[in-house]
Amino acid sequence: MSARLRRVAQRITPSTWGLVLGLLGVVIFSLTLPMTRLATGSVADPQLPGLFIAMGRAAVAGLLSVLLLKIQKAPRPARSDWPLIGATAAGAVFGFPLFTSIAMRHVEAVHASVLLGVLPLSTAALGAWAHRQRPSNGFWVCASLGSALVMAFALWRSGTAGLSLHWADLLLLAAMGWAALSYVAGAKLSGRLPAEQVICWALVISLPLTLPGALWAWPDGAIRLASWLGFGYVALFSMWLGFFAWYRGLALGGTVRVSQIQLLQPLLSMLIAVPLLGETLDGGTLAFSLAIMAIVIVGKRMPIHDRDPTIAFNGEKQ
Repeated sequence: MSARLRRVAQRITPSTWGLVLGLLGVVIFSLTLPMTRLATGSVADPQLPGLFIAMGRAAVAGLLSVLLLKIQKAPRPARSDWPLIGATAAGAVFGFPLFTSIAMRHVEAVHASVLLGVLPLSTAALGAWAHRQRPSNGFWVCASLGSALVMAFALWRSGTAGLSLHWADLLLLAAMGWAALSYVAGAKLSGRLPAEQVICWALVISLPLTLPGALWAWPDGAIRLASWLGFGYVALFSMWLGFFAWYRGLALGGTVRVSQIQLLQPLLSMLIAVPLLGETLDGGTLAFSLAIMAIVIVGKRMPIHDRDPTIAFNGEKQ
């Protein structure tokens, strides 16, 4: 890196780096639902079982995590870190992957994206409580309006007049709650552990369950190459590399603020589903995209205050 580029990088604030890394994580995660749908197939054309996808993606990422931690010679986390590592594992390794992998065989990616609209608001609310922050009324207005726009767009794309909950929808709603928990716990840990080690330790402690679970649920019969490629993506990127950027972004930029970038995730998932799953793209999609981006830009400028001025961004006393 040249001296000029280093000076430019040094002038970028941690908050801005947090937003950049958060956006990178969201882009990676945006392929999760379409790739999971590709891996599972449909009810009429089943491919990989949902349980195998959930356990297998975590097992592959867990084995990679063992290797990375050994290469880095990472010390064991402190005793006080293990509850947060457990919470991260519960949400990121088990809750979200398991519920989405089962649900995505029964619903299309566009339909599932309807419920992704609640994730930014649930993450922001849980993050504000965990980090003792008090977002301004303007922030909540932007967050609510952005979530409402995402939901309205997804409902319009699905061609339904209202949201009729299927049992798979309930699984997806539960998955959003588990994802929010893992994001907040992981962000707090990233304040005192390297971001990549946060998800690595969560995956490693889960291996005694995920590895046998993946072997037990190993699919029978022939599976299309495209389904294996979808599985490979969610194992390497959705379950592992995406969290490196996402957790570091949440820690640097603040959970409440960076979580609002997730407002773009449902829309990006739908745009990706167009070439991948054969869905259509029209002018209305582009109009919603511009509107949501504008709300994200406005929302990230709204003030967010600590209730206690001695609370740092990672939730710890300074």
